[in-house]
Amino acid sequence: MSQFISVQGILHNITFLDNVETKSVQYFGLWLYTNMAILIDMEDSVIGEIRRGPVRDLFDQTCVVTNYPGSANNWAVGYYTHGTEYYDKLEDNIRRMAEKCSRLHGFLTMHSLGGGTGSGLGTAVLKLLADNYPTVDRLVSCVYPIVMQDVVTAPYNVLLATRELIDYATCVFPIENEALVDICNAQLRKKENIDQINYNISCKPFQDMNSIIANILLHLTSGSRFPGNLNMDMNEIATNLVPYPKLHYILSSVSPVTLSAPTICNIQGRKLIDEIFINAWSRNNQSIKLDPLQTGSMILSAAHIARGNCSVNDLKRNIEKFRKKVTFAKWGTEAMKIGLCSVPPAGHSTSLLCLLNSSSMISLFENIIKQFTRLYKRKAHVYHYTQVCGFEETHFTDCKEIILNLITQYTKLQNQNEINVSRLQIL
Repeated sequence: MSQFISVQGILHNITFLDNVETKSVQYFGLWLYTNMAILIDMEDSVIGEIRRGPVRDLFDQTCVVTNYPGSANNWAVGYYTHGTEYYDKLEDNIRRMAEKCSRLHGFLTMHSLGGGTGSGLGTAVLKLLADNYPTVDRLVSCVYPIVMQDVVTAPYNVLLATRELIDYATCVFPIENEALVDICNAQLRKKENIDQINYNISCKPFQDMNSIIANILLHLTSGSRFPGNLNMDMNEIATNLVPYPKLHYILSSVSPVTLSAPTICNIQGRKLIDEIFINAWSRNNQSIKLDPLQTGSMILSAAHIARGNCSVNDLKRNIEKFRKKVTFAKWGTEAMKIGLCSVPPAGHSTSLLCLLNSSSMISLFENIIKQFTRLYKRKAHVYHYTQVCGFEETHFTDCKEIILNLITQYTKLQNQNEINVSRLQIL
């Protein structure tokens, strides 16, 4: 949420949830805020940078969990070894944070799936939340590695973690590093104005990739933090976007893409708003390398969350265009949720987050199976997993079967014919 944080770490406008009291100490007449966050990493280098960085005072130092030397890029080490060792500490930290909330909306977990800590300990925390807070939504933003990843065991970690996400998450918003790289490269090719040219010279790719994810999450939680006539609360996401249990993988795209530097836009008014909607539906703006509008794919449900200078008429006009572009499930042609937040993001007058539950997600799961099979058929590195207490080799095949079953569910819905139900007649 760096859009609202000063260099000194002072949060000037809002906290994550506007009804949560997180003030800690007054500093030169300004209140210093601490985030409702728990930082976890089994390698302390990254968190060490945060502790020494300009936003160090934003985080409660008692809610930081680190270890050395890490999880050895092994899901089993993260899930079973560290998950068991740090269970009590994590449970206590989560409980203390939850008790500070007057109205707990849900949990938002962010982690990668390629390494051992993000995939293993990350999903162990998710299971902990499901066991201790079964009625509270668990929203997951997870990063899938690129095909040519530098972690050789990534296909195992991704498969094992995906099974846990299917079982214990309320909603999953997958993000692919490859998609983020493409979005950043597309921005670098633009030379629309002096701001864009200056940005191209001084850009920081890794920072910008993280900024895209942060921007999506800011939009996702905007209805819980800001006023609006048609605000969409976090708790409404699963209710409106998950028609069947376990089919909770949601495509996300945001427009315009907010990176490090503000971009002057020469388009204004109605044309600007229409352009924002078109870009949000584009494959080039998706957080994973999928095309939700491709021929043959089916939209199970959808949501559009607009912020700033966007009217209800603007939403209606563009949603009608969207309905003509996509194929909805026959039983869910009206499965469209809209949100309208009055406060725009920093640097823009209007923005849009598009969320789609689409059968095109099949491609993601098929790729997971493909990468796993390529490695597992040689039994490569399996020993590193089976030597971990609690892990058995059958876990691999069980996870593969669960993901294949999920693909089957999506495929059945995609091929489902229209259900003809005779209308009641009034005699």
